[in-house]
Amino acid sequence: MRYQANVAKSSASQKNAALAALTAISACVFATPAHSAGTPAGTNITNVATATYELPNGDEATVDSNIVTLMVDELLDVSVAWSDPSDVAASASATGQLLKFTVTNGGNGGEAFTLATLANGGGDDFDPSVTSIVLDSNGNGAYDAGIDTVYASGGNDPQLDPDQSITVFVLSSIPAGAGDGQRGRVDLTAVAKTGSGAPGTSFAGQGQGGGDAVVGATGADSEDDGYYRVARASVAFVKSAAVADAFGGTAAAPGSTITYTLAATVSGTGNLANLRVSDPVPAGTTYKPGSLTLEGAPLTDAADADSGSFTGTAITVGLGTVAAGATKTITFQVKID
Repeated sequence: MRYQANVAKSSASQKNAALAALTAISACVFATPAHSAGTPAGTNITNVATATYELPNGDEATVDSNIVTLMVDELLDVSVAWSDPSDVAASASATGQLLKFTVTNGGNGGEAFTLATLANGGGDDFDPSVTSIVLDSNGNGAYDAGIDTVYASGGNDPQLDPDQSITVFVLSSIPAGAGDGQRGRVDLTAVAKTGSGAPGTSFAGQGQGGGDAVVGATGADSEDDGYYRVARASVAFVKSAAVADAFGGTAAAPGSTITYTLAATVSGTGNLANLRVSDPVPAGTTYKPGSLTLEGAPLTDAADADSGSFTGTAITVGLGTVAAGATKTITFQVKID
């Protein structure tokens, strides 16, 4: 009777072990994935149960259950994340403007993903024109024209191992009518090539290793949006003159000194690059050596390390990149002949 009871317990143990293994697989497949997708697809999980019983002579004996082997199905999950730290500054009519995204395989098997963009989804002020999607071929996270690979759907869909990511660049043109401060949105979508759909959807026999492929929490279809922001800038340039004569007055007589003040004020939301100011010395006057200043600081007349110089006929000052809201002030002096 004890032997029969123990055999019955062995049979029950086999069923319980199989049920436990199936529960473990189900939890692995349908749970919301963390950064790691867990056990690799195609892995065999093997389990054997053991029953122990007492023989009539008092010795202990054991019997093993049959082996239960289950293959881990492939979980299909993907995430897309816009990677730029903030809106990408762009100019109206500009081409080749970059948005940066990261596509990550959140599943537990190697998977290829189809990429696509949407630039007219609303929620913005203008629609950029997407000209290309580019894959970061050398993996340095920076766009390298002529090195990184232009994406062609169905031709070079990125193949990613579990938890592997790839940087994807979206290049766009900005419409001429986009106004200062306006935003334009582009969505990047990645979809598992094996299949997508409601979480739990299964594709029989299509998983890595020959098991099934099961759609995870993301639906194996993810998207994120990135934004351009138009940054326009313009400069207002004002010149003024103050005269000091030899008698303490302001008469513009021979021998009087004219101090010219040049004020460049940048407005808008962007920057002006390589802003440079030049002013010819007026006829009937002579430049006063050493009188050139920028923001009150003296500049040398020679073409040297500082940003100003006197060419013999004109003063020039390089202001570099000037942000909107800034004013740069230059002064120099001439003597009336």
